[in-house]
Amino acid sequence: MKFPLYIAKRYLFTKSKSNAINIITIIAAIGVFAGAFSLFIVLSGFSGLRDFSLSFSNEFDPDLKVFPKTGKTIQVSGSEIQELENLEGASSYSKVIEERVILSFRSKEQPAFIKGVDENYRRVNQIDSSIVFGTWLTSSEPQVVMGNGLSRLLNIGVFNYQNLLKIMVPKPGRGQISMTNIQDAFTQRQVVVTGIYSVNEELDDKYIFSNLGLARDLLNLEENQFSAVEIRLNPDASAENVIKELNKIFDNKVEIKTRAELNDALNKMLNSENLFVYLIFTLVLTIALFNVVGSIIVMILDKRENIKTLYSLGATPNQIKNIFFMQGMLMTCLGGLVGLVVAMILIVLQMNFDLVMITPNLPYPVKMKAENVLVVIITIFTLGLIASYIAAGRSKKALKAD
Repeated sequence: MKFPLYIAKRYLFTKSKSNAINIITIIAAIGVFAGAFSLFIVLSGFSGLRDFSLSFSNEFDPDLKVFPKTGKTIQVSGSEIQELENLEGASSYSKVIEERVILSFRSKEQPAFIKGVDENYRRVNQIDSSIVFGTWLTSSEPQVVMGNGLSRLLNIGVFNYQNLLKIMVPKPGRGQISMTNIQDAFTQRQVVVTGIYSVNEELDDKYIFSNLGLARDLLNLEENQFSAVEIRLNPDASAENVIKELNKIFDNKVEIKTRAELNDALNKMLNSENLFVYLIFTLVLTIALFNVVGSIIVMILDKRENIKTLYSLGATPNQIKNIFFMQGMLMTCLGGLVGLVVAMILIVLQMNFDLVMITPNLPYPVKMKAENVLVVIITIFTLGLIASYIAAGRSKKALKAD
């Protein structure tokens, strides 16, 4: 293999007498460089966008969430609470109550979801860090914290004690609602808005937060009835082991979802987009590698006399084929490696110096991932292998022609 590699390096790095061949070789190398460069840039950009998109849900969704398998609520006994407090691998847990409600403010009405949370909720989630106006809940009075979208729809601000927000929940078993019994058909509470949060458009238009007692009072639930239990894991904890322990605690009567499962639709969308873009740029790279095929074929035609001389000196057809195969692989690997290195440098610069901005205060998110580097290397190597093999096969035809 040393002989074909030596000749291949000479052919690749030695300037040909024909300027056309030199230009074709340079174009082929630039095509491989551009393909590897653009593929890594796009993959790193999508990795950054993925983490950026999921970072919003990380402020709202817990590591694990325990739902009832049937019905809307689960009953958590005192012994189960004690076991949750001693659960290995969990740093904290929070009991929550969620239900659809109707918000009314100054003749404006808007459907939403109320989420009643206990005092441990801020240890499980970071929603309070997303508050843009006002403060988080206290236990001094009936209060809520609402999303920025709901605030705009209802045109309501914080600490407006003259005009309180009305929360309405239909009472169960009241039959058909009419204009005569509409007041009796709803459980109503008036609250003051103490804070406005902003996470993303979907959540901002959907949720208001209240203390657990207010939500329980609105829905007429018992002390041990909850919609879900949210759990935060220790950094080194195994989610699978914690899920097994939770199933033991609740006697397999609950459904447990991880954060990824809670955002299943978002994850599927991001994965599909990532795959789609990868396939598009792989197609572009494949087209670019046709230049390598053309470059090798032109080189074979130019070196027909040299091929004949090598064959006369004892080189086998396979060795001659390997010369041009090696030349194609060298061109592909070197062009791809340089493109990858330049792309990595550019990504590092973007991460540290914010070269490209989405808004004046928001740099375009990118992330350096080892798997993206491997994907680019494997893609370049595989496509280069195929292109070089196809092109090198022309050397045997050149021998037959001679």
